[in-house]
Amino acid sequence: MSAPPITPVPPVRRRNARYTPLAVDGPLPAAMVRAVPAIRRDPLAFLERTVARHGDLVAFPLPRTPVLLVNTPDGARRVLQDNHRGYGKRTVQYGALGLVTGESLLTADGDTWRRRRRIAQPAFHHGHLHAVATQAAAAGEALRHRWDVSPGRTLDVDRAALTTMIDVVGRTLFAADLAADGERVVEAVDAALQVVVRRARSPLPAVLPPWLPTPSQRRLHRAVATLDEACLRIVRARRAAGLRDDDEDVLALLLRSADADGGLLDREVRDELVTLVIAGHETVASCLTWTLHLLAEHPGAQDRLAEELDALPGRPPGWGDLPSLAWTRAVVDEALRLYPPAWVVTRRALAPDVVDGVEVPEGALVIVSPWLLHRRAASWPDPDRFDPGRFLPASTGAGRTAPRGEYLPFGAGPRLCIGRDVALVQAVLVLAALLRGRRVERPPGTVPPGVDALVTLRPRGGLPLRLTPR
Repeated sequence: MSAPPITPVPPVRRRNARYTPLAVDGPLPAAMVRAVPAIRRDPLAFLERTVARHGDLVAFPLPRTPVLLVNTPDGARRVLQDNHRGYGKRTVQYGALGLVTGESLLTADGDTWRRRRRIAQPAFHHGHLHAVATQAAAAGEALRHRWDVSPGRTLDVDRAALTTMIDVVGRTLFAADLAADGERVVEAVDAALQVVVRRARSPLPAVLPPWLPTPSQRRLHRAVATLDEACLRIVRARRAAGLRDDDEDVLALLLRSADADGGLLDREVRDELVTLVIAGHETVASCLTWTLHLLAEHPGAQDRLAEELDALPGRPPGWGDLPSLAWTRAVVDEALRLYPPAWVVTRRALAPDVVDGVEVPEGALVIVSPWLLHRRAASWPDPDRFDPGRFLPASTGAGRTAPRGEYLPFGAGPRLCIGRDVALVQAVLVLAALLRGRRVERPPGTVPPGVDALVTLRPRGGLPLRLTPR
């Protein structure tokens, strides 16, 4: 008896096929035009709705440039790690940041990036983390005192965390005291990054000449001038004090390179300083802000944190206490999962590639969003729930180890944030020093904040929290 004839399955016809060479589903041009106000208002919600409707691989019909949103661990790993040399940072996102930072570790590509990384890397060696821990604990103690004497023991945590971390960055990376300039630098960074975000989301900067004195252009120039002035003071003070042979902070390494034949130019030193000021304080401040918010919303997790801190010796926590702060570290890791400071990463394909089965042509833009990846139900059961136990060490019998590509609050691959370990030590020890004998809570009559997806994730309208003795 012969088998019945096999009826061929017709290929799935995509409505967007005429608008993109990428062989995946996605919104049509008319839908993208209608979505522009929603994208500007809440890009996180737009990304969530887009993935819910079209799946984890989405083609956006932007004119001239194919755009692929990748929300799979395999795809993220391909772009950021396994084939990292096949992708560059010549994107709107990094182009807008470059207006403030110049060509630096954050925005550079190829040989320029490798050279800058090689110069700065020794300052982030694990051997320097002991000094980082000391400064972080001192900053946590200072923040606790500031909170204790505030009216009603209430502070805007968003603002307080930013100014605290500006001072920590100065002391740990530049061996400089930035406390006097802290508020001015925070305001300048905030003003500059607001312009950066608006430019990254608007088509107008592509057609407006850079010399046109628009209000946003004037604000950007004033903010950059403030940052340049602060960096110049740091450099002048350090040169006047003289560099010792055993100085290995970032600024010392940069200045030695600038003084060497074939080393960095003064402008390149400036670019790296501005980048480290911005990235070094914004990332950890965002982490601390959302960690405190989550603890205020989850008393049980805060109770367990208090038990861990009470078991420490009666002194400010330090480097040697980190192994005893497993729950504190897990709280920080889980906060970074739910509120990754770098919520979106973009790359430009330098050559044709295949990402999770999708052919990507040269010149295509690829978008990876840690916000989405960290909330995939396939990777994280009950993904919206705050559960620090996910990150407890395996020896406790709880928790899990996230496979590569599922958890990337600091990026992945060779372009992994150079300051990741510094940032984690700072976040854990600032938190531990701050909450010794204290409890954080939301003041009566306040509501949880919305999320502003700026360069980092920030609480919309600030985050007032109360710190009370236990």
